[in-house]
Amino acid sequence: QVQLVESGGGLVQPGGSLRLSCATSGFVLDYYAIGWFRQAPGKEREVVSCINSADGSTYYADSVKGRFTMSRDNAKNTVYLQMNSLKPEDRAVYYCAADIGFKSMWCHVRGVYDYWGQGTQVTVSS
Repeated sequence: QVQLVESGGGLVQPGGSLRLSCATSGFVLDYYAIGWFRQAPGKEREVVSCINSADGSTYYADSVKGRFTMSRDNAKNTVYLQMNSLKPEDRAVYYCAADIGFKSMWCHVRGVYDYWGQGTQVTVSS
């Protein structure tokens, strides 16, 4: 049974940092695509960062490049999203997702994902 459980969200001031974690189970983490998405109030869910299953490359949305870093610890079956220099516009519910289908370079496409976590709220405000 595939499960994804996010944690680490909270309230932070602009310019601050947070590290999100996604504990996974039920599949081999380094074999499949894994992604971080976010959804702000009134907006569609969008990709933040993801790791492609075909070659292990990491994708970042332009809005977070240079500020966010995605990593995974295969031994702990956990994926992380280190978020630095946070801005008010980063406020959203952040979701972890897994694509346990065929290997591809499409990890940035929301529709390829089969499983989602419940989300963790990130609020950036002074």
